[in-house]
Amino acid sequence: MEPTEPTARTEPTAHPASPRPVIALGEVTLRRFAGEADLPELLTVIEESLEHLRPWMAWVAEHSRAQTAEYLATRAERWASGRDFAYAIVRDGAILGACGLYRREDSPDGACEIGYWLHPGATGRGLATRAAAALVEQAFRLPGVEYVEIVHDPANRASGAVPARLGFTAHLLRRCEAVAPAETGEEQVWRLTRAQAAARSATRVRG
Repeated sequence: MEPTEPTARTEPTAHPASPRPVIALGEVTLRRFAGEADLPELLTVIEESLEHLRPWMAWVAEHSRAQTAEYLATRAERWASGRDFAYAIVRDGAILGACGLYRREDSPDGACEIGYWLHPGATGRGLATRAAAALVEQAFRLPGVEYVEIVHDPANRASGAVPARLGFTAHLLRRCEAVAPAETGEEQVWRLTRAQAAARSATRVRG
């Protein structure tokens, strides 16, 4: 997650090539963040998750109410840009974490990346996998997207289990700056191409 909109602020018009703003997944729903309205609950979820997230997410070291408010205040504009689509992961009306589909500034136009995190009380139930699978589907509905990537530190095995379950290929292990306490200075890049996703979907249909 990259972490109050003034209530009078006009939300930018959605980019014509955008994923669905609400994705129902049975008991879990992914929905666009609602700006300032989500601040109290998201702040609580983050604060309850700090020790769980701290080893792997550098933004936790600078966590504050102001940082979270700024994150929410920029979501509408970034969604409208067509490059950054952030969702709250919600069950029974309560936020359990966040996920997102975005184009990194250093990535070619044909690539999207998926990120996700959960409150520790919501882990171990397949929710991150379901959220990522839904975002994969949305990514390949966007024009020009030829592959989707998930990137994580190789020591973060819980994050790595998600792309493995979804049929991603371990594409590249590359050096990077270690910026969170448990990071190793490497990152594992998993990739799923449009063709691989189509073949996987066809296999499920035949099965």
